[in-house]
Amino acid sequence: MLLGATAAHAGLQFQAGQTDAGLRYIVVSGDFAYQDDLSGFEALARSNASVAVTFQSPGGNIQKAMELGRLIRWLGLNTAQFRALECSSACSLAFLGGIARYAEPGAIGVHKSSFSGDIPISTSDAVSVVQQVTAEIITYMVEMGVDPALLQLSLQYDNDDVRYLSKSEMAKYRVVTLDTGASQAPSPPPSPQQLPPEPPVASLPPVSEYSSLAIPQARSGRIRHPKGAAPLKALADGKSATLVKLRNGSPVAILGNVARWYRVQANGLIGYMHDTWVFVDQFESGPFGQRHIQVKSFDNLADASAYIRSASIRLTAYLATNGWFAVTLEDTFDQETAKNLAAELKSRGTIPDDSHMTFGNTYVRKVCCH
Repeated sequence: MLLGATAAHAGLQFQAGQTDAGLRYIVVSGDFAYQDDLSGFEALARSNASVAVTFQSPGGNIQKAMELGRLIRWLGLNTAQFRALECSSACSLAFLGGIARYAEPGAIGVHKSSFSGDIPISTSDAVSVVQQVTAEIITYMVEMGVDPALLQLSLQYDNDDVRYLSKSEMAKYRVVTLDTGASQAPSPPPSPQQLPPEPPVASLPPVSEYSSLAIPQARSGRIRHPKGAAPLKALADGKSATLVKLRNGSPVAILGNVARWYRVQANGLIGYMHDTWVFVDQFESGPFGQRHIQVKSFDNLADASAYIRSASIRLTAYLATNGWFAVTLEDTFDQETAKNLAAELKSRGTIPDDSHMTFGNTYVRKVCCH
């Protein structure tokens, strides 16, 4: 099924241009159509030595827009958008492909997608298609370093309406990477080929410059278990008697710890909780109800930071209570989104097959990489 915000008519057209300063760019105009051939765009970008892309498009096919966005990223191009032109709906996804992104306030428009044309489809099939496309869009946003919460904002507006993003919204959702408050548009930044290479791992700052690796004492917390409740055990042993089951969100006072078990007090009882069942108030592991997607773990920060810097998507590292470093996607997600996103990224080979969804209760704080 083809999904799009507007029906595709003439398809895309690509035109090369050059600023007075001699910087070359490409204007992408028209509707995104499923049958568009993007080889012409690639050939023009290479022959013109372009460094930036701008758009004059009301949208169209979502998959084609993301395909162009990935091509823009692969070619190392930047994107710039101005209110005098139009880039809304699916076009906004193509814009996100830029290595560096600049847009004037009100230049990028978003809304929910819709089925194009009069396509007969059952309710169950429609739900399946929407879920699949939603997962693909979230995956794409993560790849481009954009906050997937932008999709939630988009879904608040029907396909016959457009929500143009403000300066603060574009910064909040990481739609832009350059300041949108300048009185005039900046010159397109240099392409990645012109930038100095990343420093080798050996020249990275020493561990002490990343963040404190001290683990604070756990004193209080709340139950946070995938099954919605966790058992308070009589001993620091999973096979010992269960004193009571505590529901998620139940507060506990942490009196001490034995290996991986916290000695806690709750509901007038004293017992033991495994450290993976307790969200510790003194740690900085992310929002209470959200999930992480963990992709790797390392026993030292240098290897973790090197892995993050070489990744094609935005990752971060958390210091864990066992002294290891958990590498995760930069953002956290609700359970269903995390499940779908992990499956999609695994199917693309973007993250390892053994990546998993977790609350991250043992995560102490982010330590890499800003």
